[in-house]
Amino acid sequence: MREHTITQIKSGRRNRLRRWILVNSLLILLACVLCIAMLMIGNTIYPASDVIRVLMGEPVDGATFAVNTIRLPRMLAGLFAGIAFGIAGNTFQTMLRNPLANPDILGITAGSSVAALICILIFRTSNTTISIASVLAGLATVVIIYVLAKGKSFSVGRLILVGIGIQAMLSAVISYLLLIGAQQDLATALRWLSGSLNGAQLQAITPLMITVVICAPIVILLGSQLSLLELGEQSATSLGLNTNQTRMLLILSSVAMIAVATATTGPIAFVAFLSGPIAKRLVGQGYSNVLPAGLVGLNLVLAADLIGQFAFEVRFPVGIITGLLGAPYLIYLLIRMNRKGSL
Repeated sequence: MREHTITQIKSGRRNRLRRWILVNSLLILLACVLCIAMLMIGNTIYPASDVIRVLMGEPVDGATFAVNTIRLPRMLAGLFAGIAFGIAGNTFQTMLRNPLANPDILGITAGSSVAALICILIFRTSNTTISIASVLAGLATVVIIYVLAKGKSFSVGRLILVGIGIQAMLSAVISYLLLIGAQQDLATALRWLSGSLNGAQLQAITPLMITVVICAPIVILLGSQLSLLELGEQSATSLGLNTNQTRMLLILSSVAMIAVATATTGPIAFVAFLSGPIAKRLVGQGYSNVLPAGLVGLNLVLAADLIGQFAFEVRFPVGIITGLLGAPYLIYLLIRMNRKGSL
C-alpha cells in the first residue's frame, strides 16, 4: 500500500512537471510567432526571409530601416515590458496571497507614473532620469503603503485598502500634473499614460532590458521560496526560510522591473493583474509560477499591440487593448470574492 502511494506521488510529480514544461514551451513558441509577426507586419509587409536577412546584418531595400529603426525596438520594448509586468504582478499576488494585490491596484504603478510625469512635464529630463525617478518613486510608494498598513499587526486586506487609497490619491496628482503641464508636452504625456510602444528606440529601452536581465532571473531563482511565502509567515519560517531577506529581494527586484517598465512604455493596464492568474490556470499547482507569468505577460503585450495596430480602422495604444481585456476580469474577480466573503 505504502509503495503504491509513493508510486502515485511520483507519477503525479512527473505529470505536473510535464505539464509545466509543455505550457512554457507553448508560450515560448507563441512568443516567437508574435515577435516574427511584429517584425514582418506594418505599413509594408516584408517576408520572413527579408526580416532574417536584416537581422543578420544584410542590407535590404526598405526593410532595413523599417525593421531596425521601427519594428525591432517596438518588439523588444513590448517583450521586456511584458516580462517585467507579468513577473512583478505574479510576485506580489503570490507573496500577499491575494489576486487583487498587484502593482496596478496597490498604487505602485501610479507612484512611478507620477514621478515620470513630473520628469516629462516639469523638468523635461532625459529617459535615464525618468527611469531612476520611477524606480525611486515605486520603492517610496511601497514603503509608504507598508508603513500605513502595518498597524499593530500586518493584514493583507488592510494593505490592499491602503494601496487603493494611495492609488486614488496619486491618480488625482496625475490629473493635476496634466492640468498644469505645458500644451506642447501634453500629447507626449497622454500617449505615455495610455501605455504605448509607439516611438520606442533602442537607446531608450536599454535600461529596461538591463533591469529585466538582472532582476527576472533573481525572482525566477527565488520561485520555490516565493511558493513557501504563499503558505504564510509562520509556515515559511518553520520550513527554514529567511522570510525577511527573501521578501526584500523579491520586492526590490519586482519594483525595479515594474518601475523601469512603466518609465519606458507607460503603465500598460492589467498585464500585471492578468498574467499570474492566467499562468496559474495553465500550469496548475506544484511548480513555480514565475516563469510562466512572465511568458504570459510578454504574449499579452505583443498580441494586444498587434490587435491595437491592425484590428481596427484607428490605431490604438497597447494599454487600451489590455485595459479592455482586463477590466471585465477585475469585475468578475470582485463579484466572485464578494460572494466568497474574501473581499
